[in-house]
Amino acid sequence: MKKLARILLILLMALPLAGGLLPSAQADSKPNYVITTDATYPPFDFQDKNNQYVGIDQDILKEIAKREGFTYTLKAMSFNAATQSVSSSQADGVIAGMSITDERKAVFDFSDPYYRSGIAWAVRQGSNIKSLDDLRGKTVALKTGTSGADYALSIKDKYGFKVTYFNDSETLYRDVINGNSDATFGDLPVLQYSIKNGTKLKVMNPKDPFNAGEYGFAVKKGANAKLLAAFNRGLASIKKDGTYNKIVNKYLDASASTFTGDQSNNDTTWGILKANKQAFIDGLMQTIALTLIGIFLASIWGIILGVMGISQSKLIRGISTTIIYIFRGLPMLVLAFFIYIGLPSFIGAKIPAFIAGIITLVLNEGAYTGAFVRGGFEAVDRGQMEAARSLGMPYNMSMRKVIMPQGIRIMVPSFVNQFIITLKDTSILSAIGILELTQTGTLIVARNSQGFRVWAIIAVIYLIVITLLTWLSNWVDKRINS
Repeated sequence: MKKLARILLILLMALPLAGGLLPSAQADSKPNYVITTDATYPPFDFQDKNNQYVGIDQDILKEIAKREGFTYTLKAMSFNAATQSVSSSQADGVIAGMSITDERKAVFDFSDPYYRSGIAWAVRQGSNIKSLDDLRGKTVALKTGTSGADYALSIKDKYGFKVTYFNDSETLYRDVINGNSDATFGDLPVLQYSIKNGTKLKVMNPKDPFNAGEYGFAVKKGANAKLLAAFNRGLASIKKDGTYNKIVNKYLDASASTFTGDQSNNDTTWGILKANKQAFIDGLMQTIALTLIGIFLASIWGIILGVMGISQSKLIRGISTTIIYIFRGLPMLVLAFFIYIGLPSFIGAKIPAFIAGIITLVLNEGAYTGAFVRGGFEAVDRGQMEAARSLGMPYNMSMRKVIMPQGIRIMVPSFVNQFIITLKDTSILSAIGILELTQTGTLIVARNSQGFRVWAIIAVIYLIVITLLTWLSNWVDKRINS
């Protein structure tokens, strides 16, 4: 028990390190807003070669904030999560190449339009598909929540194609290039920028886009009127003095290498690793922080549930069993969305993404830990308890002095396994905008379209860390059971 306590103490010491990763309080007196975006949407929102968020949207927002005297904290996540964060009051506004539609007006208040776009459709280079009629019986890949998806659905029955959905543009493009899907619909400038950056697609209607629409900055309906008014004033100001045109032309006229870096940095694995070294390190540190804090708190919660599970009280055992059943039965992604997006609407308070991620890990991993802790205690020979009680020891003392020390030794391999599972499960938290290792890879791929090399690097980093953790855990196992 003392050795286990020392291990938990070491993990506790890691908390202050991770604390530096939490959002810091704004000392500035200027109003600070939380703005969400989909950073896989170049040329409107993406990370450049220095891993800074740039794009038409980001430059417009940055210039308006400067002129209107407010600051903002940017949260990059999937498009759907970004919009849901605003509707649940987790964020104050969203700017993500978001088309203004009647359906969205029922949920959001939009700014004045800041960009007029149109819908294009594209196929992989060399495809035999020449017209929309050729899509009959084929599969079309769509990005969830986009105007391209809405337009494709409106003509789906007419042209007789099937649809499949993706959360980010790069994965969607790869699905078409690899032949799993046959075509895609999306905003024309976004498709053209990606093709200019090397994506092997061909736009079929570059001069005649469908159903032109307008982009707008959005806040939750009836909320943040001050922010919306500031955005509109700033937008009018940058349009009037020509700054707006300079921003748009900066991204639409420039070569892709201006933002993605030299070709040599994207054509080789070493070049990608070297150019994005700091981003990989930051992502890895965030992953480790989530893992250490998550497994530490989940272990405590799991041990409590496990002890409750062998209580003499039928009620307490029932509570433990119910909690374990509920949180083992919920998919972790659903739990993360519920805590980060659903719960704030109910309690009326914001939950930072990192805290929401930790709570998700504790509830999910703690339930699994509670199950094997209970099993470990129950695996101790019943004769041990009977012998302790026959010596006059009360139940609680018998548990502490006899059953638990033996049970914990039995559980050590399960703790090691759960530690590794927790590390891998942190990748799921990228869906709520936590910039851990997987989300870092997503943003880099969105910029350089080098999915194979980037994901190979991410996979190797995970394998190295898991191997080191396995060695460490095995050493701890031997020390405890020696």
